[in-house]
Amino acid sequence: MDKIIIEGGVPLHGEVEISGAKNAALPILAAVLLTDEECVIENVPVLRDVLTMLKILRSLGIKSQVNGSRVVLKAGKHRKFTTSYNLVSTMRASICVLGPLLAKVKQAKISMPGGCVIGQRPVDLHLKGLSALGANVKVEHGYIVARAETLHSNNIFLGGAYGPSVLATANVLMAAVLAKGKTVIENAACEPEVVDLADFLLKMGAKIKGYGTHRIEIIGVKRLSGARHSIIADRIETGTYILAGAITKGKLIIKNASIEHLAAFIDKLEQIGVSVSSNRNGDIYVKTKKAVLKSVEFTTLPYPGFPTDIQAQMMALLSVVNGISVVTEKIFPDRFMHVSELNRMGADIFLEGASAIVRGVKTLSGASVMASDLRASAALVLAGLVAKGKTEISRIYHLDRGYENLEDKLSKLGAKIYRVKNV
Repeated sequence: MDKIIIEGGVPLHGEVEISGAKNAALPILAAVLLTDEECVIENVPVLRDVLTMLKILRSLGIKSQVNGSRVVLKAGKHRKFTTSYNLVSTMRASICVLGPLLAKVKQAKISMPGGCVIGQRPVDLHLKGLSALGANVKVEHGYIVARAETLHSNNIFLGGAYGPSVLATANVLMAAVLAKGKTVIENAACEPEVVDLADFLLKMGAKIKGYGTHRIEIIGVKRLSGARHSIIADRIETGTYILAGAITKGKLIIKNASIEHLAAFIDKLEQIGVSVSSNRNGDIYVKTKKAVLKSVEFTTLPYPGFPTDIQAQMMALLSVVNGISVVTEKIFPDRFMHVSELNRMGADIFLEGASAIVRGVKTLSGASVMASDLRASAALVLAGLVAKGKTEISRIYHLDRGYENLEDKLSKLGAKIYRVKNV
């Protein structure tokens, strides 16, 4: 199994370009199921999850051609409606094909999805929303089985225990664009990735209003056409590189990014003592403006709140910040599997319910650690960048799911990082 080796203690300097957003690309690729015409998707990140989605689409009868970050897709003559356990079990976002299949093929049989182990993430909101549109949905033998000769509009409240669901919003939205009448989704997710999906659907001929708010209105159309679309920049990758500059006390220029998608995160960085600014071209400048960084408290919340997907990486920074920080997780209360590994590197963190208490230490030390999920992997990389000595991170296949060319990008910034194959 591959490992990443990091020799820490090197301040990062230079420019880094952000890839397309994984969490926008996956539902947008699934939306191609809604049309028989050709679609061209650009700025698609080359990631394991994206390659998995393309395999799923091919298994459902979608032909694809990949040329770097440009993907051309078109439905073949034979449409299928069943996805295999072997593909779907590795990636939770694979459930995004459920809504488009119901709308276009009138039936779907999807294996219950898998992905990172970061706590319970039920699919009940997906099933509730699609059932409200008139689908007959049930779970049997590990598969979601759904049928609907005709989808009908409805008013749907997607209320979950921990706030709106991005993937459930995407699934219901994609099904509703071909349903009869006007559908209203209340308590919809507002994330930029949902907005990007809606923008693509509009280019295909859908009629959607209110996306980017908690109330989305959709008027169903009879058919959708092909379209060309470019994926937005990945705000989580952007945040991770901002933190890489901050934790090493370097100076970075981050290109092809959207600073407006990270307002709550950047507000906390300013409180800590990290300067984050942008120019007219959208380039983001990162540097530490204080010799001694300050502790903070924050709570993860649905957008535009602090992103849960940057919580682990932020904790890596806070572990070497002066004072006591408190991190409360309101999206996935069990998402603290990185804590024990950071403590192996000398961090001082303990858990109290859905909160982590972080006592800043002067230095971290390199150690052998194991990644538990995608964002925890990134947190360990950040810790390794600042730690004294050598850090070895195993189970790094998680990183390949969400970060394109991570080692190359960090190496160009001065980091001493490399991958050891087949250890």
